[in-house]
Amino acid sequence: MRRASLLCVAIAACGEAGTPGGDDDGEVDAATAADAPTAATCEGKSAQPLDAVWTLDHAGMARTIRVHVPASYDPTRPTPVVLDFHGYTMSAQAQEDMTRLPAKSDAEGFISVTPDGTGSLRGWNAGDCCGTPAQTGLDDVGFVALLLDQLETRLCVDPRRVYSTGFSNGGFLSHRLACELSDRIAAIAPVAGMMGIDDCNPTRPVPVMHFHGTSDTIVPYDGGGTSGFRSAVDTDAGWAMRNGCDAATTESFANGDSRCMTHAGCDGGSEVTLCTVTGGGHTWPGGGYFPSGHITMDLSATDAMWTFFVAHPLPASP
Repeated sequence: MRRASLLCVAIAACGEAGTPGGDDDGEVDAATAADAPTAATCEGKSAQPLDAVWTLDHAGMARTIRVHVPASYDPTRPTPVVLDFHGYTMSAQAQEDMTRLPAKSDAEGFISVTPDGTGSLRGWNAGDCCGTPAQTGLDDVGFVALLLDQLETRLCVDPRRVYSTGFSNGGFLSHRLACELSDRIAAIAPVAGMMGIDDCNPTRPVPVMHFHGTSDTIVPYDGGGTSGFRSAVDTDAGWAMRNGCDAATTESFANGDSRCMTHAGCDGGSEVTLCTVTGGGHTWPGGGYFPSGHITMDLSATDAMWTFFVAHPLPASP
């Protein structure tokens, strides 16, 4: 069921311009959200540097991960995590510069985790995309599972509030993680990335918020072309079907060139939303520069996805 506090029917109802949702002062405190889990106990955890680069061995490779811990981090208090995956040929540093998630993590109190992909042109095995990792069948899902284990070992992480986003190839990977790690990923918010695998069988309804520009020439909104990717509409419809949502949608946000449509009646309190930027390129809405088309400032993907994430922790265990 769509939450009125999360997404806006009219722009006048928004917490701030260009952001679907938000509370009265424009901020959402994840720790005090109505459906935040009961605090767990973190033992043996210590204070952390605000910024660190971790190295993790997986499949015979040393993988690097940028970890930003907010200044408000309390090693005794379970803290949400947002995984942020870069696009093909990009880097974790470039992804942070574009999404500005570390700054958002400081404002909202979550841990921002931005890994580097592999290959001479860095990428992820997200099925249909991209580069050497996909061509060789690299187990990037296994890498993410191992990364989550390390995060829970080293930091005071709230396992019910682990979320995934990503751009382009990283967006494809977020879709795949929702299919194959649905017991650990609470919700996803891919940007400019489609579903890239044929068999998607999550163990529970997974909330999804997908952002895409209609003039994206690299991952076309309508799919097909030389890439053969699925379309944004088909990707959205696939999640609506898996989550038992109504096929029909209602407008949940509208501002300038940006419009979000949300499915109602989804199982387990999940939601499926597609945010479309008319004329938008292969870019991050409201984000930093990326040299491939129009970047809208009528919608902030970073702000909107955090509001969405706060509303959708993993269901409590029976």
